[in-house]
Amino acid sequence: MSMKSMMLVAAAAGLAAAACKGAEGDQFSGVGPRPDVLPVMLNKELPFKYPPSLYSKKVQANVTLRVYIDKEGQIVAESTHVAESSGYAALDSAAVRGSNDLRFIPAKTRDQPVPVSILFPVYFRHPEAPPLPGDTVLKKPDSGAAAAGQQSQ
Repeated sequence: MSMKSMMLVAAAAGLAAAACKGAEGDQFSGVGPRPDVLPVMLNKELPFKYPPSLYSKKVQANVTLRVYIDKEGQIVAESTHVAESSGYAALDSAAVRGSNDLRFIPAKTRDQPVPVSILFPVYFRHPEAPPLPGDTVLKKPDSGAAAAGQQSQ
């Protein structure tokens, strides 16, 4: 199994959108009012590694992290914690470890970078496992062109 297939299977755009877009309610908290401009994830590849023992069992789950993004767009590692557990300690730990490598264009208020605290979902999905009930994180492409686009990521 290649290292790439050991990586978390998720749509980066969906992950960033879920973390930063529509940040109503509890998405932003603890560091002041909602910024004028939301942080934007810079990572081209997601830094979360699927634990091999759970990957081989095709275990799938979600972890929600509370992360603090400083005004330089860096994650403050010691502030990251699991806000909602996956139910699997290894997945929760993999999410926390991977979050240290996330990079962002910082949030802004009045054109000035500001720190923010956000809820950041991490979706662990196995490409050969059936979708979880109600899961809309990953959708199977319907056309050959869409399938080709998926494979190049």
